[in-house]
Amino acid sequence: MLSQTTEYALRAVVWLAGHTKGPLTTSEIARATQAPAGYLSKVMKDLADAGIVAAQRGKNGGFTLAKPARELTILEVVEAVDPIRRIHECPLGRKAHDKALCPLHRRLDDALRITEQAFRDTRIAELCEPEIGSGDRCRTLEASYV
Repeated sequence: MLSQTTEYALRAVVWLAGHTKGPLTTSEIARATQAPAGYLSKVMKDLADAGIVAAQRGKNGGFTLAKPARELTILEVVEAVDPIRRIHECPLGRKAHDKALCPLHRRLDDALRITEQAFRDTRIAELCEPEIGSGDRCRTLEASYV
């Protein structure tokens, strides 16, 4: 359901949320999250353009989160790279569906609405909180992607 672009963006943002000691380069993020560096570079630009990450040029440059992970939602990240496309009118252009979506498209839009709300309600910091019985999630992410 989520695009590969969205997956890479979320991996990168969660990774950055767990590493606050300074900027990380695209190569460092790509290596840690197992995303192709060239593709991730475009994703990071989109995230920077949306104000999700801050880019710093120069020898010690790289990316950091532009705001605290506790204030950043999954929906903001998703909307920055591949927005959820709700269904507001019949995709087939049928006149009979001008006033209301057909059962198929209504159900699909309901699922998109629920997903959108879940993403709106989930902060990136929640993805870095320790799980019961395990270590720090961001460290777990690091271990699984290095």
